[in-house]
Amino acid sequence: MWINLDKKNDRPLMRQLYEQIKHLILNGQLAPAEKLPSTRQLATDLGISRSTVLEAYNQLIAEGYLIGNHGSGTVVANGIDVFSIPPDTATKKCAATMIATKVPPSAVIDFQSGVIDSSRFPLSAWKKAYQRSLDQIPEAAFRYHPSAGVMRLRQTIAAYLRRTRGLTCHPDQIMIVSGSTQGLALIVALFQDQRQAVLIEDPTHPGLRQIIERAKLHLIGIPVDDQGLLTDSLNAHPNPAFVYTTPSHQYPLGGILPIQRRQKLIQYAIANDTYLLEDDYDSEFRFEGQPVSSLYELSPDRVIYLGTFSKILTPAIRLGYLILPDQLIEPYLELKKYSDVHTEALTQYALAEFIESGGLEKHIWRMKKIYAKKRQHLIAELSRCYPAEFEIKGHAAGLHMVVRFNGVVFAPPLIDRINARQVRVYPIENYVFGNTTPYGSDILLGYAHLTFAEITTGITRFCTALREPGS
Repeated sequence: MWINLDKKNDRPLMRQLYEQIKHLILNGQLAPAEKLPSTRQLATDLGISRSTVLEAYNQLIAEGYLIGNHGSGTVVANGIDVFSIPPDTATKKCAATMIATKVPPSAVIDFQSGVIDSSRFPLSAWKKAYQRSLDQIPEAAFRYHPSAGVMRLRQTIAAYLRRTRGLTCHPDQIMIVSGSTQGLALIVALFQDQRQAVLIEDPTHPGLRQIIERAKLHLIGIPVDDQGLLTDSLNAHPNPAFVYTTPSHQYPLGGILPIQRRQKLIQYAIANDTYLLEDDYDSEFRFEGQPVSSLYELSPDRVIYLGTFSKILTPAIRLGYLILPDQLIEPYLELKKYSDVHTEALTQYALAEFIESGGLEKHIWRMKKIYAKKRQHLIAELSRCYPAEFEIKGHAAGLHMVVRFNGVVFAPPLIDRINARQVRVYPIENYVFGNTTPYGSDILLGYAHLTFAEITTGITRFCTALREPGS
């Protein structure tokens, strides 16, 4: 394996090593399953520190180029298409330029939020779990199931939440749904005939508003700040059907609701005899510290907890779950029964097996590392392309970030210029419901589903549009 590092180059040695190994793989000079030198051996050969080699290997493993096998070394991954990169330029181009050439110039780079990197789905582990589950389940599993869902999965989820979130509930309280969208729709239907108002965070996801409005319930937006829902604003709106909130990572601004506001929210729910719908849509992907504690822990009788596996594994697996207070279980089951009888059962058995085997937590751990690197890459590309001042809002978590570009207003003419550059970005104004303060300088950038190449290309185009006359 021929590697030539330039110690006088301003690019870090790790980055040079990473690029050159990747180039050898993409050019076919390193074949699938070919074993690489040990980190110690390569460090000695190149006269650099072992930690530098280890960091380069880890980056290539995280991006799927290499596979690290404990005890048997590091090998080139299978399934990588080979294409030509001129060897005389491979060691001269910077990483951003090299990667960007892989993105077709006409391709639209869409910084949409809420889209995961489905290419990283652990297909092999999932197939094994699915096969094991089919081998184990009884003949009765091929009949109709209870509307609440497969008990094995409900028990598995209860144990998983207790282990990873410190959240304690009984499996009988867990209701399996066909994704969080169905879960939300069923909760809306549960309260549809009782009261006419629903309080929601503002800004929030437009899809949420559409689900509630289709049920003919009246929406009232409650403003948020950098710590989430402004609970002092709730008292002006008594007796709602329920309050929708994302306390662990406010969507889209990213704030974490502090304990003082959580307590006020619980007090409001008790005083108004109402419920709080806690949408915990991406708490697994927190890059600083452990996942935030749930609102449900503070008041299990007043909080309806909504979770999903679509944002963790793949949207192709339409599985989510609700945790309901005891008094809501019976009316909910009546609704679910006449909605779709029950959520598809064979995938429920497979998911239970996948979680019990440790596959889910292993996948989350891997994806947290990848998403954190993509987030860092996005910030680095913004710093490279946009020398003026900008601010990252919200906490380091989730599948998107909100960026404030000081002195820039994302009015329609500017958005049109950005779109003309084959880039899609999303002004926060698109998520505002009521009369809250406009966020004219803020945009939402989803990055989880994009490759490093697409992030580089997209931000380059975006910043070019910002520098054009009239911006």
